[in-house]
Amino acid sequence: MTAIFPIITIPDPVLRKEAAPVERVDEELARLAGDMLATMYDAPGIGLAAPQIGISRRLIVMDPAKDDAPKTPLVMVNPKLLERSEEMRMHEEGCLSIPDFTAELERPARVRVAFLDLKGEKQEKELTDIWATLVQHEIDHLNGVLFIDYLSRLKRDMVVKKFTKAKRAEAL
Repeated sequence: MTAIFPIITIPDPVLRKEAAPVERVDEELARLAGDMLATMYDAPGIGLAAPQIGISRRLIVMDPAKDDAPKTPLVMVNPKLLERSEEMRMHEEGCLSIPDFTAELERPARVRVAFLDLKGEKQEKELTDIWATLVQHEIDHLNGVLFIDYLSRLKRDMVVKKFTKAKRAEAL
């Protein structure tokens, strides 16, 4: 049975910690990846990193398929960016940990990534367009970096303040 996890939002400190490498690819990890995909689809989102559900491990799941398009999930264990193109791409980014906020960001249009699959085998993939943006966004999560970190300090501070205030009001 699949579990849907609550998604952690800013300013939770777990989102700012560097995630630890996954030491063992086993059935438990495969189950976690399945639960993360279910959580991501349920949200709905197109990418999710383990720290976003409170697990500080280097594991990400992605699937940019829209609405009724066939699902194309990709799971990466211990992903590492090997190359980034000089060619850039603008994309409107959002984040499940920063609900209802998006911003136009520029990132490399093509990247090469090394990772382990759920069988524990080494893989290398070249990703372009939305996939390239997505994998960079999710790997940032593993390094304690949020997409708002690429915005001006003023914009970022406004977003963080709004969420901090909402968290405080929730606690009352």
